[in-house]
Amino acid sequence: QVRLVESGGGLVQAGGSLRLSCAASGRTFSTYAMGWFRQAPGKEREFVAAINWNGVTTHYADSLKGRFTISRDIAKNTLSLQMNSLKPEDTAVYYCAASPQLRSIVVLARGEYWGQGTQVTVSS
Repeated sequence: QVRLVESGGGLVQAGGSLRLSCAASGRTFSTYAMGWFRQAPGKEREFVAAINWNGVTTHYADSLKGRFTISRDIAKNTLSLQMNSLKPEDTAVYYCAASPQLRSIVVLARGEYWGQGTQVTVSS
């Protein structure tokens, strides 16, 4: 069974940092692009960041550049999202996704596999 499991969410004060992780199991994702999305209450899911299969190419939502950093450990089959200078508007459920093509994640917001999400709450 293929699974993506997010962890690392929690409650943090504005200005703080969190590091999210996504552990993949059931298959190797070494040839897959992976990404992060988030969904705040009452809002649509939005793209956060994506990384290509070998970690060389990354994409970020324009509003998040400079604060968030996506990375992956191919050997460990994990994806990470370092979030700094967090703001209350970053509060959302964060999901990781995997797709054979980076374009699917960045442009189409589609993933072949999705995690169940981890809650991030930033207090003011």
